[in-house]
Amino acid sequence: MAANSLHYQILLSPVLTEKSTDEQARLNSYRFEVAGGANRIEIREAVEAIFDVKVKKVNVMVRPGKPRRRGFNSFQGPARKIAVVQLQEGQNIDLL
Repeated sequence: MAANSLHYQILLSPVLTEKSTDEQARLNSYRFEVAGGANRIEIREAVEAIFDVKVKKVNVMVRPGKPRRRGFNSFQGPARKIAVVQLQEGQNIDLL
């Protein structure tokens, strides 16, 4: 399956934190920031097409934006949609 530009519009960037790198080692799962309108099936197809792997499970969460203040002005930061993608045994992605 060849990756097209739609797949790159769904997967925006990998999330590289201590928690996500620990999950990569323990659970063989990877976190990606995804487009707000993407569903689990689209995310699965995009990961399989871009990285040439088999996906076992996809979990999705929406992290609300943080409240911010600059002087008297207060506003809400943008919400982010994060996908936790677990791969089949023996599969891995080299993100670095």
